[in-house]
Amino acid sequence: MTDASTAGLGFATRQLHAGIELDGAHRPRATPIYLTAGFVFDDFDQGHARFAGTDDGFSYTRVGNPTNAATERRIADLEGGIDALLVGSGQAAVVTTVLALVAAGDHIVSASSIYEGSRELLRDDLARLGVTTTFVAEQNDAAAWEAAIRPETKALFAESIPNPKNEVLDIATIAGVAHRHGLPLIVDNTLGTPYLVRPIEHGADIVVHSASKFLAGHGTVLGGVVVDGGTFAWDAAPDRFPQLAVERGLDGRTVVERAGRAAFLEHARHIALRFGPVPSPLNAFLILQGIETLSLRVQRQSATALRIARWLEEQPGVATVDYSGLDSSPYRDLAGRYLPDGQGSVFAVTLEGGIEAARTFTDALRLFTRMTHLGDVRSLVLHPATTTHVQREREELAAAGIGPGLLRLSIGLEEPDDLIADLDRALAAVEAADILTRAGIA
Repeated sequence: MTDASTAGLGFATRQLHAGIELDGAHRPRATPIYLTAGFVFDDFDQGHARFAGTDDGFSYTRVGNPTNAATERRIADLEGGIDALLVGSGQAAVVTTVLALVAAGDHIVSASSIYEGSRELLRDDLARLGVTTTFVAEQNDAAAWEAAIRPETKALFAESIPNPKNEVLDIATIAGVAHRHGLPLIVDNTLGTPYLVRPIEHGADIVVHSASKFLAGHGTVLGGVVVDGGTFAWDAAPDRFPQLAVERGLDGRTVVERAGRAAFLEHARHIALRFGPVPSPLNAFLILQGIETLSLRVQRQSATALRIARWLEEQPGVATVDYSGLDSSPYRDLAGRYLPDGQGSVFAVTLEGGIEAARTFTDALRLFTRMTHLGDVRSLVLHPATTTHVQREREELAAAGIGPGLLRLSIGLEEPDDLIADLDRALAAVEAADILTRAGIA
Protein backbone atom coordinates (compact mmCIF):
# COMPACT_ATOMS: atom_id res chain seq x y z
CA MET A 1 0.00 0.00 0.00
CA THR A 2 1.25 3.48 -0.87
CA ASP A 3 0.03 6.92 0.10
CA ALA A 4 -1.99 7.14 -3.12
CA SER A 5 -4.16 4.18 -2.07
CA THR A 6 -5.30 5.82 1.20
CA ALA A 7 -7.56 8.36 -0.52
CA GLY A 8 -11.03 8.30 1.00
CA LEU A 9 -10.02 6.27 4.05
CA GLY A 10 -10.67 7.38 7.62
CA PHE A 11 -8.19 9.24 9.80
CA ALA A 12 -7.31 6.26 12.01
CA THR A 13 -6.62 4.12 8.95
CA ARG A 14 -4.50 6.79 7.28
CA GLN A 15 -2.41 7.42 10.39
CA LEU A 16 -1.31 3.79 10.04
CA HIS A 17 -0.96 3.44 6.28
CA ALA A 18 -0.46 6.81 4.59
CA GLY A 19 2.96 7.42 3.10
CA ILE A 20 4.18 3.85 3.33
CA GLU A 21 6.03 2.38 0.34
CA LEU A 22 6.58 -1.36 0.59
CA ASP A 23 9.66 -1.37 -1.58
CA GLY A 24 12.98 -3.16 -1.48
CA ALA A 25 14.03 -6.79 -1.57
CA HIS A 26 12.91 -7.52 2.01
CA ARG A 27 9.61 -5.55 1.98
CA PRO A 28 9.56 -4.62 5.69
CA ARG A 29 6.10 -3.78 7.06
CA ALA A 30 7.42 -1.00 9.30
CA THR A 31 9.41 1.83 7.72
CA PRO A 32 13.12 1.07 8.26
CA ILE A 33 15.48 3.53 9.92
CA TYR A 34 17.90 4.61 7.21
CA LEU A 35 20.59 5.77 9.62
CA THR A 36 23.13 6.89 7.05
CA ALA A 37 24.75 10.18 6.14
CA GLY A 38 24.81 9.51 2.39
CA PHE A 39 23.62 7.19 -0.36
CA VAL A 40 25.65 5.34 -2.99
CA PHE A 41 25.48 6.43 -6.63
CA ASP A 42 25.37 3.67 -9.21
CA ASP A 43 27.73 5.57 -11.46
CA PHE A 44 29.20 8.97 -12.35
CA ASP A 45 26.14 10.10 -14.28
CA GLN A 46 23.69 9.22 -11.52
CA GLY A 47 25.63 11.38 -9.06
CA HIS A 48 25.34 14.31 -11.44
CA ALA A 49 21.66 13.66 -12.08
CA ARG A 50 20.78 13.68 -8.39
CA PHE A 51 22.55 16.97 -7.79
CA ALA A 52 21.10 18.46 -10.97
CA GLY A 53 17.60 17.44 -9.94
CA THR A 54 16.85 15.20 -12.90
CA ASP A 55 16.97 12.06 -10.71
CA ASP A 56 14.80 12.19 -7.57
CA GLY A 57 16.81 9.55 -5.69
CA PHE A 58 18.55 10.30 -2.39
CA SER A 59 22.05 11.72 -2.16
CA TYR A 60 22.65 12.99 1.38
CA THR A 61 20.48 12.90 4.50
CA ARG A 62 20.66 16.67 4.94
CA VAL A 63 18.85 16.86 1.59
CA GLY A 64 16.51 13.91 2.06
CA ASN A 65 16.21 10.47 3.64
CA PRO A 66 13.72 7.61 3.04
CA THR A 67 12.66 7.45 6.72
CA ASN A 68 12.17 11.19 6.89
CA ALA A 69 10.32 11.19 3.57
CA ALA A 70 7.86 8.55 4.78
CA THR A 71 7.10 10.67 7.85
CA GLU A 72 6.62 13.74 5.65
CA ARG A 73 4.17 11.93 3.38
CA ARG A 74 2.08 10.70 6.30
CA ILE A 75 1.83 14.08 8.03
CA ALA A 76 0.99 15.82 4.74
CA ASP A 77 -1.78 13.29 4.17
CA LEU A 78 -3.27 13.74 7.65
CA GLU A 79 -3.19 17.54 7.39
CA GLY A 80 -4.65 17.56 3.89
CA GLY A 81 -1.53 19.12 2.37
CA ILE A 82 0.26 18.29 -0.85
CA ASP A 83 3.71 17.86 0.70
CA ALA A 84 5.60 18.31 3.95
CA LEU A 85 9.11 18.99 5.18
CA LEU A 86 10.47 17.38 8.35
CA VAL A 87 13.02 19.43 10.30
CA GLY A 88 14.84 19.16 13.60
CA SER A 89 12.34 20.92 15.91
CA GLY A 90 9.14 22.90 15.97
CA GLN A 91 11.15 26.08 16.26
CA ALA A 92 13.08 25.07 13.13
CA ALA A 93 9.74 24.60 11.33
CA VAL A 94 8.68 28.16 12.17
CA VAL A 95 12.08 29.62 11.25
CA THR A 96 12.26 27.73 7.95
CA THR A 97 8.74 28.79 6.99
CA VAL A 98 9.29 32.46 7.74
CA LEU A 99 12.74 32.62 6.13
CA ALA A 100 11.31 31.09 2.96
CA LEU A 101 8.95 34.07 2.67
CA VAL A 102 10.77 37.17 3.90
CA ALA A 103 13.79 39.35 3.20
CA ALA A 104 15.23 42.36 5.02
CA GLY A 105 12.65 45.14 5.11
CA ASP A 106 9.67 42.78 5.11
CA HIS A 107 6.93 42.51 7.72
CA ILE A 108 4.89 39.79 9.45
CA VAL A 109 1.57 40.14 11.26
CA SER A 110 1.15 37.67 14.11
CA ALA A 111 -1.29 36.90 16.85
CA SER A 112 0.15 37.93 20.21
CA SER A 113 -1.02 34.73 21.88
CA ILE A 114 1.50 32.26 20.46
CA TYR A 115 4.30 30.03 21.76
CA GLU A 116 6.76 32.28 23.54
CA GLY A 117 9.72 30.98 21.54
CA SER A 118 7.97 31.93 18.29
CA ARG A 119 7.06 35.32 19.71
CA GLU A 120 10.65 36.06 20.74
CA LEU A 121 11.91 34.88 17.34
CA LEU A 122 9.59 37.28 15.53
CA ARG A 123 10.05 40.16 17.96
CA ASP A 124 13.79 40.00 18.60
CA ASP A 125 15.81 37.71 16.36
CA LEU A 126 14.19 38.46 13.01
CA ALA A 127 14.07 42.15 13.88
CA ARG A 128 17.88 42.15 13.95
CA LEU A 129 17.76 40.90 10.35
CA GLY A 130 15.43 43.71 9.29
CA VAL A 131 12.16 41.77 9.43
CA THR A 132 9.58 43.42 11.68
CA THR A 133 6.43 42.01 13.25
CA THR A 134 3.17 43.56 14.41
CA PHE A 135 1.35 41.57 17.09
CA VAL A 136 -2.44 41.53 17.18
CA ALA A 137 -3.70 41.45 20.77
CA GLU A 138 -7.07 39.84 20.02
CA GLN A 139 -6.43 37.01 17.60
CA ASN A 140 -9.99 36.86 16.26
CA ASP A 141 -10.39 40.60 15.65
CA ALA A 142 -10.42 40.74 11.85
CA ALA A 143 -10.30 44.54 11.83
CA ALA A 144 -7.13 44.52 13.92
CA TRP A 145 -5.45 42.16 11.47
CA GLU A 146 -6.57 44.35 8.55
CA ALA A 147 -5.18 47.46 10.22
CA ALA A 148 -1.80 45.82 10.88
CA ILE A 149 -1.13 44.82 7.26
CA ARG A 150 1.36 46.97 5.34
CA PRO A 151 2.58 46.98 1.74
CA GLU A 152 5.70 45.09 2.89
CA THR A 153 3.74 42.42 4.82
CA LYS A 154 4.52 38.91 3.60
CA ALA A 155 2.44 36.59 5.82
CA LEU A 156 0.02 36.25 8.73
CA PHE A 157 0.89 33.87 11.58
CA ALA A 158 -1.24 32.36 14.36
CA GLU A 159 -1.86 29.17 16.32
CA SER A 160 -4.98 27.02 16.10
CA ILE A 161 -4.99 26.55 19.91
CA PRO A 162 -2.53 28.87 21.63
CA ASN A 163 -1.01 27.92 24.94
CA PRO A 164 -1.38 28.31 27.83
CA LYS A 165 -4.99 29.53 27.71
CA ASN A 166 -6.66 27.19 25.20
CA GLU A 167 -8.08 29.96 23.05
CA VAL A 168 -9.46 28.95 19.65
CA LEU A 169 -8.45 30.69 16.44
CA ASP A 170 -11.20 31.59 13.97
CA ILE A 171 -9.12 30.21 11.11
CA ALA A 172 -11.55 30.93 8.29
CA THR A 173 -11.99 34.57 9.29
CA ILE A 174 -8.27 35.28 9.55
CA ALA A 175 -7.59 33.35 6.34
CA GLY A 176 -10.15 35.59 4.65
CA VAL A 177 -8.26 38.68 5.82
CA ALA A 178 -4.98 37.23 4.54
CA HIS A 179 -6.35 36.30 1.15
CA ARG A 180 -8.05 39.65 0.58
CA HIS A 181 -4.56 41.14 0.77
CA GLY A 182 -2.89 38.42 -1.32
CA LEU A 183 -1.04 36.99 1.69
CA PRO A 184 -0.62 33.44 3.01
CA LEU A 185 -1.85 32.40 6.45
CA ILE A 186 0.55 30.24 8.48
CA VAL A 187 -1.04 28.26 11.32
CA ASP A 188 0.88 26.44 14.04
CA ASN A 189 -1.31 23.39 14.67
CA THR A 190 0.83 21.75 17.36
CA LEU A 191 -1.89 21.72 20.03
CA GLY A 192 -4.74 21.22 17.59
CA THR A 193 -3.17 18.19 15.86
CA PRO A 194 -4.58 17.04 12.52
CA TYR A 195 -6.93 14.76 14.43
CA LEU A 196 -8.83 17.64 16.05
CA VAL A 197 -8.53 20.36 13.38
CA ARG A 198 -7.00 20.65 9.92
CA PRO A 199 -6.38 24.35 9.27
CA ILE A 200 -5.92 23.89 5.51
CA GLU A 201 -9.56 22.83 5.28
CA HIS A 202 -10.51 26.21 6.76
CA GLY A 203 -8.33 28.36 4.52
CA ALA A 204 -4.82 28.21 5.99
CA ASP A 205 -2.06 27.94 3.40
CA ILE A 206 0.84 26.58 5.47
CA VAL A 207 0.72 24.51 8.65
CA VAL A 208 3.61 23.99 11.05
CA HIS A 209 4.01 21.62 13.98
CA SER A 210 6.32 20.87 16.80
CA ALA A 211 6.32 17.14 16.09
CA SER A 212 8.00 16.69 19.48
CA LYS A 213 4.58 17.12 21.11
CA PHE A 214 1.44 15.18 20.19
CA LEU A 215 2.68 13.71 16.91
CA ALA A 216 5.55 11.86 18.60
CA GLY A 217 3.60 11.74 21.85
CA HIS A 218 6.07 10.19 24.27
CA GLY A 219 8.39 13.05 25.16
CA THR A 220 11.45 11.28 23.76
CA VAL A 221 12.41 13.10 20.55
CA LEU A 222 12.47 16.52 18.91
CA GLY A 223 11.13 17.27 15.47
CA GLY A 224 9.19 19.81 13.47
CA VAL A 225 7.22 19.79 10.26
CA VAL A 226 6.09 22.27 7.61
CA VAL A 227 3.01 21.31 5.55
CA ASP A 228 2.18 23.05 2.27
CA GLY A 229 -1.52 23.22 1.47
CA GLY A 230 -0.75 23.80 -2.21
CA THR A 231 -3.58 26.34 -2.44
CA PHE A 232 -1.79 29.70 -2.53
CA ALA A 233 -1.10 31.40 -5.87
CA TRP A 234 2.49 32.55 -5.32
CA ASP A 235 2.69 34.07 -8.79
CA ALA A 236 -0.52 36.12 -8.51
CA ALA A 237 1.61 39.09 -7.38
CA PRO A 238 5.10 38.07 -8.53
CA ASP A 239 6.93 41.05 -7.05
CA ARG A 240 5.69 40.15 -3.56
CA PHE A 241 7.42 36.77 -3.64
CA PRO A 242 10.24 37.18 -6.20
CA GLN A 243 12.16 34.21 -4.80
CA LEU A 244 9.28 32.01 -5.95
CA ALA A 245 7.81 33.75 -8.98
CA VAL A 246 10.50 35.98 -10.54
CA GLU A 247 14.03 34.72 -9.90
CA ARG A 248 15.13 31.98 -12.28
CA GLY A 249 17.34 29.00 -11.57
CA LEU A 250 20.01 27.43 -13.72
CA ASP A 251 17.29 25.66 -15.69
CA GLY A 252 15.80 29.02 -16.66
CA ARG A 253 12.60 28.50 -14.68
CA THR A 254 11.14 30.06 -11.56
CA VAL A 255 10.29 27.88 -8.58
CA VAL A 256 6.59 28.23 -9.45
CA GLU A 257 7.24 27.12 -13.02
CA ARG A 258 9.31 24.21 -11.80
CA ALA A 259 7.19 22.99 -8.87
CA GLY A 260 3.69 24.35 -9.51
CA ARG A 261 1.44 24.02 -6.46
CA ALA A 262 4.37 22.76 -4.38
CA ALA A 263 6.50 25.86 -5.04
CA PHE A 264 6.59 27.01 -1.44
CA LEU A 265 7.58 23.59 -0.12
CA GLU A 266 10.35 23.20 -2.70
CA HIS A 267 11.76 26.58 -1.72
CA ALA A 268 11.45 25.73 1.98
CA ARG A 269 13.47 22.57 1.33
CA HIS A 270 16.17 24.75 -0.22
CA ILE A 271 16.15 26.97 2.89
CA ALA A 272 16.42 23.93 5.16
CA LEU A 273 19.21 22.49 2.99
CA ARG A 274 21.23 25.68 3.43
CA PHE A 275 20.53 26.29 7.13
CA GLY A 276 20.75 22.60 8.02
CA PRO A 277 18.02 21.87 10.64
CA VAL A 278 17.99 18.22 9.58
CA PRO A 279 16.28 15.66 11.83
CA SER A 280 17.84 12.31 12.61
CA PRO A 281 16.19 9.41 10.76
CA LEU A 282 15.87 7.78 14.19
CA ASN A 283 13.76 10.71 15.36
CA ALA A 284 11.71 10.54 12.16
CA PHE A 285 11.05 6.85 12.82
CA LEU A 286 9.90 7.53 16.39
CA ILE A 287 7.63 10.35 15.22
CA LEU A 288 6.17 7.98 12.63
CA GLN A 289 5.57 5.39 15.37
CA GLY A 290 3.87 7.98 17.53
CA ILE A 291 1.54 9.08 14.74
CA GLU A 292 0.16 5.54 14.52
CA THR A 293 -1.67 6.08 17.84
CA LEU A 294 -2.33 9.82 17.49
CA SER A 295 -6.13 9.68 17.34
CA LEU A 296 -6.35 7.25 20.26
CA ARG A 297 -4.14 9.39 22.47
CA VAL A 298 -5.62 12.77 21.58
CA GLN A 299 -9.18 11.54 21.92
CA ARG A 300 -8.47 10.14 25.40
CA GLN A 301 -6.43 13.17 26.48
CA SER A 302 -9.10 15.62 25.32
CA ALA A 303 -11.88 13.74 27.11
CA THR A 304 -9.88 13.60 30.33
CA ALA A 305 -8.96 17.29 30.03
CA LEU A 306 -12.62 18.26 29.73
CA ARG A 307 -13.52 16.21 32.79
CA ILE A 308 -10.69 17.73 34.82
CA ALA A 309 -11.47 21.27 33.66
CA ARG A 310 -15.10 20.83 34.74
CA TRP A 311 -13.98 19.48 38.11
CA LEU A 312 -11.47 22.26 38.70
CA GLU A 313 -14.03 24.93 37.84
CA GLU A 314 -16.10 23.81 40.83
CA GLN A 315 -13.28 23.77 43.39
CA PRO A 316 -12.72 26.41 46.08
CA GLY A 317 -9.42 28.20 45.67
CA VAL A 318 -9.66 28.08 41.86
CA ALA A 319 -10.19 31.51 40.34
CA THR A 320 -10.58 30.58 36.66
CA VAL A 321 -10.19 27.66 34.26
CA ASP A 322 -9.39 28.50 30.64
CA TYR A 323 -10.67 25.61 28.53
CA SER A 324 -12.74 26.07 25.39
CA GLY A 325 -14.80 22.95 26.09
CA LEU A 326 -16.39 24.55 29.14
CA ASP A 327 -19.80 26.20 28.80
CA SER A 328 -18.30 29.25 30.54
CA SER A 329 -15.57 29.70 27.92
CA PRO A 330 -15.86 32.66 25.53
CA TYR A 331 -14.44 30.30 22.89
CA ARG A 332 -17.14 27.65 23.32
CA ASP A 333 -18.91 28.43 20.03
CA LEU A 334 -15.66 28.45 18.05
CA ALA A 335 -14.68 25.16 19.71
CA GLY A 336 -17.95 23.64 18.55
CA ARG A 337 -17.19 24.80 15.01
CA TYR A 338 -13.50 23.91 14.73
CA LEU A 339 -12.97 21.28 17.45
CA PRO A 340 -16.08 19.07 17.56
CA ASP A 341 -14.04 15.95 18.35
CA GLY A 342 -12.31 17.45 21.39
CA GLN A 343 -10.82 20.71 22.57
CA GLY A 344 -7.30 19.50 23.21
CA SER A 345 -5.57 18.68 26.46
CA VAL A 346 -3.49 21.77 27.27
CA PHE A 347 -5.19 24.47 29.32
CA ALA A 348 -4.69 26.94 32.14
CA VAL A 349 -5.99 27.04 35.70
CA THR A 350 -5.52 30.15 37.82
CA LEU A 351 -5.39 29.73 41.59
CA GLU A 352 -6.43 32.31 44.10
CA GLY A 353 -3.42 33.23 46.20
CA GLY A 354 -1.06 34.09 43.37
CA ILE A 355 2.47 32.76 43.08
CA GLU A 356 2.59 31.31 46.59
CA ALA A 357 -0.49 29.23 45.89
CA ALA A 358 0.97 28.15 42.54
CA ARG A 359 4.23 27.13 44.20
CA THR A 360 2.55 25.16 47.00
CA PHE A 361 0.13 23.51 44.57
CA THR A 362 2.87 22.52 42.11
CA ASP A 363 5.20 21.10 44.75
CA ALA A 364 2.39 19.01 46.26
CA LEU A 365 1.63 17.18 43.01
CA ARG A 366 2.81 13.58 42.74
CA LEU A 367 1.52 12.33 39.39
CA PHE A 368 1.87 15.53 37.38
CA THR A 369 5.45 16.00 36.20
CA ARG A 370 6.99 19.45 36.65
CA MET A 371 8.61 20.13 33.27
CA THR A 372 8.40 22.24 30.12
CA HIS A 373 6.79 20.10 27.45
CA LEU A 374 3.35 19.43 26.00
CA GLY A 375 1.45 16.56 24.48
CA ASP A 376 3.21 13.86 26.49
CA VAL A 377 1.52 10.60 27.49
CA ARG A 378 2.29 11.74 31.04
CA SER A 379 0.50 14.72 32.62
CA LEU A 380 2.62 17.84 33.06
CA VAL A 381 2.42 21.10 34.99
CA LEU A 382 4.29 24.39 34.54
CA HIS A 383 4.15 27.95 35.90
CA PRO A 384 4.47 30.13 32.77
CA ALA A 385 5.13 33.45 34.51
CA THR A 386 8.38 32.16 36.03
CA THR A 387 9.44 29.83 33.19
CA THR A 388 8.37 30.11 29.55
CA HIS A 389 7.19 33.73 29.90
CA VAL A 390 9.82 34.91 32.37
CA GLN A 391 11.22 37.45 29.87
CA ARG A 392 7.92 39.34 29.70
CA GLU A 393 7.32 42.47 31.72
CA ARG A 394 4.60 42.36 34.38
CA GLU A 395 2.37 44.57 32.24
CA GLU A 396 2.79 42.26 29.26
CA LEU A 397 1.85 39.24 31.37
CA ALA A 398 -1.23 41.03 32.65
CA ALA A 399 -2.26 41.99 29.12
CA ALA A 400 -1.91 38.34 28.06
CA GLY A 401 -4.00 37.18 31.03
CA ILE A 402 -1.09 35.29 32.56
CA GLY A 403 -1.33 36.05 36.25
CA PRO A 404 0.98 34.92 39.07
CA GLY A 405 -1.43 32.16 40.03
CA LEU A 406 -1.79 30.69 36.53
CA LEU A 407 -0.58 27.15 35.90
CA ARG A 408 -0.48 25.31 32.58
CA LEU A 409 -1.65 21.71 32.60
CA SER A 410 -0.96 19.19 29.84
CA ILE A 411 -3.15 16.15 30.41
CA GLY A 412 -1.75 12.71 29.67
CA LEU A 413 -3.09 9.17 29.58
CA GLU A 414 -3.30 8.38 33.29
CA GLU A 415 -6.60 7.34 34.85
CA PRO A 416 -8.74 10.48 35.20
CA ASP A 417 -9.66 9.63 38.79
CA ASP A 418 -5.98 9.40 39.73
CA LEU A 419 -5.24 12.79 38.19
CA ILE A 420 -8.20 14.39 39.95
CA ALA A 421 -7.04 12.89 43.25
CA ASP A 422 -3.58 14.37 42.66
CA LEU A 423 -5.04 17.80 41.92
CA ASP A 424 -7.33 17.55 44.93
CA ARG A 425 -4.34 16.77 47.16
CA ALA A 426 -2.53 19.82 45.79
CA LEU A 427 -5.52 22.09 46.41
CA ALA A 428 -5.72 20.73 49.95
CA ALA A 429 -2.06 21.63 50.44
CA VAL A 430 -2.79 25.22 49.39
CA GLU A 431 -5.70 25.37 51.82
CA ALA A 432 -3.59 23.90 54.63
CA ALA A 433 -0.90 26.52 54.05
CA ASP A 434 -3.52 29.21 54.74
CA ILE A 435 -2.18 31.24 51.83
CA LEU A 436 -5.46 32.99 51.09
CA THR A 437 -5.85 34.20 54.65
CA ARG A 438 -2.27 35.46 54.83
CA ALA A 439 -2.74 37.22 51.48
CA GLY A 440 -5.93 38.86 52.74
CA ILE A 441 -8.08 37.08 50.16
CA ALA A 442 -10.09 34.78 52.44
